[in-house]
Amino acid sequence: MELKTVKTELRSGVLWLTLNRPEKLNAFDEQMGNDLMDALKEAERSAEVRSVVLTGEGRAFSVGEDLNSNRATYEGGKPALLGEVLKRKYNPIVQRIRRMEKPVVASINGVTAGAGLGLALACDLRAASDKATFHEAFIKVGLAPDSGTSFWLTRILGLAKAMEVGLLGEPIDSTMALNLGLVNWVFPADKLSDEVAKIAERLAKGPTRALGLTKRALNRAIVVDMDSALEYEAYLQDVAGRTADHVEGVKAFFEKREARFTGQ
Repeated sequence: MELKTVKTELRSGVLWLTLNRPEKLNAFDEQMGNDLMDALKEAERSAEVRSVVLTGEGRAFSVGEDLNSNRATYEGGKPALLGEVLKRKYNPIVQRIRRMEKPVVASINGVTAGAGLGLALACDLRAASDKATFHEAFIKVGLAPDSGTSFWLTRILGLAKAMEVGLLGEPIDSTMALNLGLVNWVFPADKLSDEVAKIAERLAKGPTRALGLTKRALNRAIVVDMDSALEYEAYLQDVAGRTADHVEGVKAFFEKREARFTGQ
């Protein structure tokens, strides 16, 4: 795809999406919001894409909204209509990542803040550079959490720690992020892309339908009771059991060989 602010590269079944406004620390303007949504839609549609990596160009993953886009409004002493921005730009992107029935890995190469943190947390798995930092920065500019950060922080950290992060807005380094469970892995900065490629390519070789159904199950399980989760598991397992990859997986088990999944 030819996009102005998001670089795309497909290799080994993995679509790499790189936020590409490095001079702005990959802050989101309208163009980048539209470009990322278009890229995610293409990733969802394409049978060639079996996993996705989201990362940033330069020294940042993303610092969230580009405040300069509303500079004239603020300098005129007027409030910006931020709720409309969320509904139009960020919320649909977060929902697309969560509902895409393909695994999405965040490769967090540097600073991530505000809505950028929300996008990272929306991804299924997160790997960070040892130089990455995380900022729930909304309180610093007199705002409440958005872009899904309130949802994910309470579930990952628990209420007490989420309150601390949200109310104080202190930066979190990569070691603390790993200890808190905000990221799955931390790698040296010069090894990050290679290590993420190994993870994403492993996912791309997996049973794509089953990976998507697993996302469905886990997304739903965090907001329903046990009986509902059990019922939904039975439904999803019936769907998964009819796939070609399930048959291949069982045949490979009987034949004591590596399964050759096709994503079907």
